[in-house]
Amino acid sequence: MHPTLLLSLEIIYTLIVIAVCLRIVYDTRSTTKTLAYLLITIFLPVIGIILYFTLGVNYRKNKLYSKKIINNDRLLRSVRHRIMLTYEKAIESGRDEITNFRKLAALLLNDGWSPLSGGNKVKLLLNGENKFADVIAALKAAKKHIHIEYYIFDDDHIGNQLKDVLITKVREGVEVRFIYDDFGSRSIRRRLVPQLREAGVHAYPFYRVRLLPFANRLNYRNHRKIIIIDGCTAFTGGINVSDRYINNPEYHNRVYWRDTHLRIDGPGTYYLQFLFIGDWNFCSDQALEPSTDYFCLDAHAESDTTLQVAASGPDSDSPTILLSLLQAISLAQNEICITSPYFIPGESLYDALNAAALSGVKVKILLPRRSDSFFVDWAARSYYAELMDAGIEIYLYTKGFIHAKTLVADGQLAIVGTANMDNRSFELNFEVNTIVYDEDLASQLRAVFMQDLEDAEKLNQDAWQKRQLYRQLPEKLARLLSPLL
Repeated sequence: MHPTLLLSLEIIYTLIVIAVCLRIVYDTRSTTKTLAYLLITIFLPVIGIILYFTLGVNYRKNKLYSKKIINNDRLLRSVRHRIMLTYEKAIESGRDEITNFRKLAALLLNDGWSPLSGGNKVKLLLNGENKFADVIAALKAAKKHIHIEYYIFDDDHIGNQLKDVLITKVREGVEVRFIYDDFGSRSIRRRLVPQLREAGVHAYPFYRVRLLPFANRLNYRNHRKIIIIDGCTAFTGGINVSDRYINNPEYHNRVYWRDTHLRIDGPGTYYLQFLFIGDWNFCSDQALEPSTDYFCLDAHAESDTTLQVAASGPDSDSPTILLSLLQAISLAQNEICITSPYFIPGESLYDALNAAALSGVKVKILLPRRSDSFFVDWAARSYYAELMDAGIEIYLYTKGFIHAKTLVADGQLAIVGTANMDNRSFELNFEVNTIVYDEDLASQLRAVFMQDLEDAEKLNQDAWQKRQLYRQLPEKLARLLSPLL
């Protein structure tokens, strides 16, 4: 190559690198992520720039989500008065669970206008074999509308079973709206979705992925799992629609899946419906109005459980779910029990957990021995030694794959949701967690946690720190890139 041409190319590439670095500095709000992206951009020629534009561009301010944000604000103004009334009523109840975690309730109100709703019946559902029996029965009982939103909806036995129920309900005159993530639910694109649409189900991908191998917004996935039936019954949690979540020998599942979900009956469905309508108006390009027909205004006659919903995503102004977890951890006085399939805590969560443990709070964390990503496993393991130094107990689930995302604090607060404890969930994906201020449900979830520990191995601090260096090296390297995972 001619020296002059080579010099010109070097100058052009240098200018491109400088421009990309400036964009990273201005567009990435996390200092750790900024440094990581700067390093790969500078030291991995061309590849680093491709990685940044594939994985790292902050679409939070991108026009892609601007309309969704505007529509959410319009929805919010229409229900704000109702939210304030339910919050004040719940606070005035004086229950210990709410009083002790009042700052958490205030945070979710002020940050996301999430109502603190009493008068609910909440049921804990363990694993797909228990969840789907309840879901199918509730779907069959629907009279007015069914709203479904899932990250993974597979074209398999359970997926087709739900499809048949939805088609039957449409024929009975029930409105059915279905949002699916176009990446997570890619198996239903060719056959199942057309069948639903032909039968009258309104089905839309949350954000259409044109070319799967080259999609530059795969980070921004709709990871929510929500079902709302007639505005008064909802299901949400960690269990997707897939045979792999059902521990049934007939499905030939090689791995036992442990997961947790919730059924909510009562006004606690209010915010979940709000989220669904916002997501629906974005992906369908329609203007579904938040009429009273879509919202439950009456308390459940059989129970009075109080709950709140935390949601965040690229359309949020702040990482609400992360903030709610930090607040729950800081308010705990005695014990914190955490289950997560993917654990890359980042600085703020890492510091909060260490501070709690060093303050005398018993912190137990249950993680899978192996997840479905060896790189994520390596990054997670890099934190274990330091967490154990602070007195935190680490358990690795050995019975199969634990996919639940839960937290129990002081036997009074229970959190069940879709968000993993990693940057992807806190910053990049659309997620939803349910916070339940109820001693009975928290006690149930704690008992489940303790039962899961029987199928787990507690890490020995001394043995862990004495592992061979060649085992620790990939973990250290993975941790360097953990802000990007």
